[in-house]
Amino acid sequence: MRQVSIVTAMAALIVSVTVAWRVVGAEESAHWEYKGITGAANWAKEFPACGGRSQSPIDIRTATVAPGHPIQFHYADSRLRVINNGHTVMVNYDPGSFITLDGAQYQLLQFHFHRPSEERIHGRAYAFVAHLVHQSSDGRLAVVAVLFQQGTGNPLIDTIWHHFPNTVGQEVTVSDAKINAAQLLPDSHLYYRYSGSLTTPPCTEGVKWNIMAAPLTLSAQQLATFPFKNNARPLQPLNGRSIEED
Repeated sequence: MRQVSIVTAMAALIVSVTVAWRVVGAEESAHWEYKGITGAANWAKEFPACGGRSQSPIDIRTATVAPGHPIQFHYADSRLRVINNGHTVMVNYDPGSFITLDGAQYQLLQFHFHRPSEERIHGRAYAFVAHLVHQSSDGRLAVVAVLFQQGTGNPLIDTIWHHFPNTVGQEVTVSDAKINAAQLLPDSHLYYRYSGSLTTPPCTEGVKWNIMAAPLTLSAQQLATFPFKNNARPLQPLNGRSIEED
């Protein structure tokens, strides 16, 4: 009976983490914002993990070159399922797409966007970032971050922007609009890796962060159309964590 209880508890934990990443619920969204009394500076009062020592995002100033850990991307087409959850525009992804990282598979759950970029490289902030969120069968999370600078428009972002709802909490499914997350990847798969956290409450730690070194571009119009003008958490201290470059 005890073994069954442990398994049940673990399953419930995995489901709760998955749900927290897919959709910010009405109760949680009422508890935090990016500015003001419930802003990022005060998240730890309501969500203690936000005050931890392995938080994200960070500024990548130096990295140890450690080749031999390439990310293998296996992204298939998905229906377009897009939602404005009150904090970002998020695309929930159909099952069957995954990355292989350190010998483990992580299924792509969703991707979403922040303006400006949350993470920095050598002190430089970018105009925009996409976070592609993945989860392994045992509940571990891995995020691939793709930075954007202003330039040529991105076709996938065009498709998403054409369909995202203005009503907060409403998910739009466009069955005849097939998308592929590979359109959010740069040609070069060189990346930085470190151990961090979710960048929104509950700020859970133990997340494998993988930040692509080469940026993509989006147009000025695409950037202006994004409905959130600043939904980026401030930089967090590194606190002695190691960063690798692969």
